[in-house]
Amino acid sequence: MPSRHLLLVDFAAAAAVCAAYCYFASFDGSDGTPVFTGPPWLAWVTAAAVGLPIAVRRRWPLTAAAVTIAGCAAASVLDLTREPFVPAALVLYTVGALVGLRRSIAMAAIAFAVLAGGLFTGVLLTTPSETLSGTITLTLAVWAIAGGGWAAGVMVRRKRFDAARAASSERARVVTEERMRIARELHDIVSHSLSLIAVQAGVANHVADEQPERAREAMRSIESTSREALAEMRGVLTVLRADPLTASDRREPMPGLGDLDELIGRARAAGVEVSAEIDVPVRLPDGIALAVYRVVQESLTNVVKHADRARCSVTVRADRREVSAEVTDDGARRAHADGGHGLIGMRERVLMYGGTFTAGPVPEGGFAVRAVLPFEAGEPR
Repeated sequence: MPSRHLLLVDFAAAAAVCAAYCYFASFDGSDGTPVFTGPPWLAWVTAAAVGLPIAVRRRWPLTAAAVTIAGCAAASVLDLTREPFVPAALVLYTVGALVGLRRSIAMAAIAFAVLAGGLFTGVLLTTPSETLSGTITLTLAVWAIAGGGWAAGVMVRRKRFDAARAASSERARVVTEERMRIARELHDIVSHSLSLIAVQAGVANHVADEQPERAREAMRSIESTSREALAEMRGVLTVLRADPLTASDRREPMPGLGDLDELIGRARAAGVEVSAEIDVPVRLPDGIALAVYRVVQESLTNVVKHADRARCSVTVRADRREVSAEVTDDGARRAHADGGHGLIGMRERVLMYGGTFTAGPVPEGGFAVRAVLPFEAGEPR
């Protein structure tokens, strides 16, 4: 639907063209050109046919073009024309801009034929005022003006199409990236929480008869871990159901470095002996802080799942340029412990922020995960 401003412009242009063609009917031939000799009403009808369709060209481009082109040809035959068919260029521009290419080309071809027929009939046959070569030159000039308007419209339509396609591709890219981010969040939440729950359930089952108090403590830990996992998953699933382009503002705050102590505490409750050193004297951007938290979380999850002797160290340090996170266990890794989506997800997070990520066995025995993330810019690269 055209805007009110564009409609007003079109109405003004239509009125101006109608007035101009009515004025052309009053010429007396003193300039040496043929003059209109028909009744006034015929001049008014012709002027209306040339100008009025301009007012509705954006709503009905093909109909407006057909009427205006026919009016221009009639004006040539009746010796009313005193301008190079600018109205024809205006309506053909709209056809090029708003109509599909096949119908647009067909309309342009018909317009060129009708305009040429009107010029040859009026200028060369009805009231001869030009030679054949002059008529051909005049026709080519009219075609250039009308064709220029149509070509400009086609270019505008193409640019609009490209812009819309680029916007659609960008939207699809944003949606895909958000879905992937949500998938990583779900993996981190579920993998970590279920690993702790499985360990605690095994402990509770093993000591239920001999140490009921320890079994109850393990069950309380399972309950607490389950509630926290459900709360985080609700936040993620809320975004998954909604539009990823607009739903991020409604999410609960994601964990950061302030939650590392609680994370380490849950790992200790699951039976992992964790020594921790957290030295972050500067405030990290939220995205960087979340990436560090997820690296530590996934690493501790792998320790719980894959280390025979559950003992590890967690070191997080930062200066004004970068933050590093390292998790090392001294237990033998079981087969295929370094596979799966966990390490891939950690690597993707770190690389997204322009950092470096390494993971593998250490010479002393065990397994180490290390991530270094720069944060001067505070935004992912």
